[in-house]
Amino acid sequence: MNFSMYHFNSLEIITIMRNDLQNSLNRHHIEPSSLSIFQRILLTTDGTVTDILESYLSEPIQLVKLSEALITLPQDIPAMQLEKGAEVVERKILLRGRISRKNFIFADSIIALERLDEDFRNALLKTKITIGKLWLEHRVESFKEIVDSGKETANEELSHYFQLEQNINLLFRTYCVFSNNQAIMMITEKFPETYFLNAFDTGKP
Repeated sequence: MNFSMYHFNSLEIITIMRNDLQNSLNRHHIEPSSLSIFQRILLTTDGTVTDILESYLSEPIQLVKLSEALITLPQDIPAMQLEKGAEVVERKILLRGRISRKNFIFADSIIALERLDEDFRNALLKTKITIGKLWLEHRVESFKEIVDSGKETANEELSHYFQLEQNINLLFRTYCVFSNNQAIMMITEKFPETYFLNAFDTGKP
């Protein structure tokens, strides 16, 4: 089949997307047709982002932990059914090319430790294995629900990680991960909108 024969306008692109993603893009006035194919994949995938990056970039991806701390929630998180005062782990990481040493994705997570299996919890806290790979290793059945996605301006911290000037736009998505009918994590992933513009390039954003 020759896919070059088919042309999709922005409305057609939106209608084939999941409702949760469509709604979040609409809220932030993001035009799906303005995104590259791979950018749309990163914003919509239910798969393991690390594996997808490794296939796209043709290099291994390593996890770099920036911070990890037990905190008390300053406010409710309705999407996770967590109330103010609950104890959670707040974690920030980078997904970095092992060969290029380039940071491709920044992610921060809220993790409800008491809802995790003990072995999974220990591996999460004591190793540098990505969450996606841990799900596979521990055979955790999970479902992702997209809470939000859109575009924001990079702050000084994120500009530094991506070695870009401040005020560069980042694309982001936030999703909850559910297992055993309860939210175990809420993860926000961010990357510069100048990354992954050509789905057929050599892996250099």
